Amino acid sequence: MRQTVVIKGNRYGITVFLDPQTEFDVLLEDLGKKFRESAKFFKDAKMALSIEGKKLDNEQQRRIVEAISDNSQMEILCILSQDKEEEARFREAVERQRQKEKANVGRFYKGTLRSGQILESEGSVVILGDVNPGARVIALGNVIVLGALKGTAYAGIAGNESAFVAALEMEPTQLRIGKVMGRSEDTKAKRKRPAKPKIAFCREDGIYVEELCRDILHDIRLG
Repeated sequence: MRQTVVIKGNRYGITVFLDPQTEFDVLLEDLGKKFRESAKFFKDAKMALSIEGKKLDNEQQRRIVEAISDNSQMEILCILSQDKEEEARFREAVERQRQKEKANVGRFYKGTLRSGQILESEGSVVILGDVNPGARVIALGNVIVLGALKGTAYAGIAGNESAFVAALEMEPTQLRIGKVMGRSEDTKAKRKRPAKPKIAFCREDGIYVEELCRDILHDIRLG
């Protein structure tokens, strides 16, 4: 028996092949059944949807998305166009969404990072200790150091300029947030001031370092 609906997955989402000779209402019923049977496999995934085989209008596409939602926990982020340039833009949007979700998943590291050590995180990272000169912290999300930051910190490494770096003692060798690089202050100038908790964030294509306070937390974009 010929399959009227075929579902295939890829890195960015799923492709649904609809038999062009089958009536839309029949396809809709078969689609619902397919997703009910596959609900445990897809779980609560967030995906882009590509529809091939049968040409559909906007209302029919809406009903397809509704049928998927009604018969599974999957969330459809967007419907991919057959236009290659537009499809590339959608794929980029999905990738950004995935990176943002990863950035919201944090990890803790307890201990001092010494020269030559590198700590990487697929989300935000909280370090319970110091980051010595010559050590590096690289995170997809935010970098928070509950100690002295004297090494190198890269936050929002995939291009997220809404990320931030915070430390109880902010004396980094180098800072980078997204694609924006910051320079370290002069060592003598740093020694003249008492160490206070500070936060570094992007604004107008530059990195700003401010004393950490409630007003600053309200003003900056966190993620």
